[in-house]
Amino acid sequence: MAVFSTQAAVGEKEQLADIIYRIDPAETPIFSNVKKETSNGIFTEWQVQELTAASATNYHNEGATTATAAATPTSRVGNYHQISKKVFATSGTLDAVDTAGREREHNYQKVLKALELRRDIEKAIGDTDVARDGNDPRKSASLTCWMSNGSVGATGAFAVGADGTTTITSGTARPLTLALIEDGMQDAWTDGGNPRLMVASATNRANFSDLSASGNLVSNDVNMTAAKEVTYVGSTSVFLTDFGTVEAVPSRLMGNDRVFLIDPDFVSICTLNGRNFLEEDLAKDGDAQTSHLVTEWSLKPTAPKAHAVVFDLNGS
Repeated sequence: MAVFSTQAAVGEKEQLADIIYRIDPAETPIFSNVKKETSNGIFTEWQVQELTAASATNYHNEGATTATAAATPTSRVGNYHQISKKVFATSGTLDAVDTAGREREHNYQKVLKALELRRDIEKAIGDTDVARDGNDPRKSASLTCWMSNGSVGATGAFAVGADGTTTITSGTARPLTLALIEDGMQDAWTDGGNPRLMVASATNRANFSDLSASGNLVSNDVNMTAAKEVTYVGSTSVFLTDFGTVEAVPSRLMGNDRVFLIDPDFVSICTLNGRNFLEEDLAKDGDAQTSHLVTEWSLKPTAPKAHAVVFDLNGS
């Protein structure tokens, strides 16, 4: 008896899943974990105050005259906002037809571009670019330009002034060690910071695990006794040091030559008011909708000495 099967039949409905599986990495550990602020100008400024050194000789005679002493002024620093944007265009036809996994193609492209913008910001934060004014065009200084705590390799140097106007100087590459991380934590702690987030490339994150395994310094179980203001994103493990607990987070966007130790209480991303991932339609040209997604942002490390960087690593 002849059997009528799918090989001969006509009209079988296509079984296309109504979901899109996206494998491209979208994690942005620094962007996701620092504070967010708004500003009303293209150059955001703030003041940094440091206390005078503690004195063991602060004792006086009864009835003694009190001499005047010079006050410690604040330091006024700032960073430029840079414009980051992504453009996307879809034809009228594509927006009208039924598409699997999304209702409207133009809106779906907007979501993708927003993820790409976040990645671009993350990459820029971890870079070594100095602040630039509108002639270049404007550029937000990267995190390394504010660092003076941690360490660099031999012949290397931190940015002069650590105020965003100069960049770090590369030195001799060296391997990552637990001592380098602990020294960076101590530097930041001494200056009043409490780094709780360690951001490293996949290579350095793996190297860190290898280093810590022998010393039993890392645990994948995190027991919190108090509410956390910051929610950490991504795979983390805990590194217990003499100067605080830091959670190690891998970043696909971080170079192998650096590891950041960040206190999230003292750094934010400042966005120009009304320009936070703003979608705008561009001039219509034919049967298509063209838009761009634009954000005008600046890195704002409110207390640069609260953080540290281990620079000039060789990835081994």
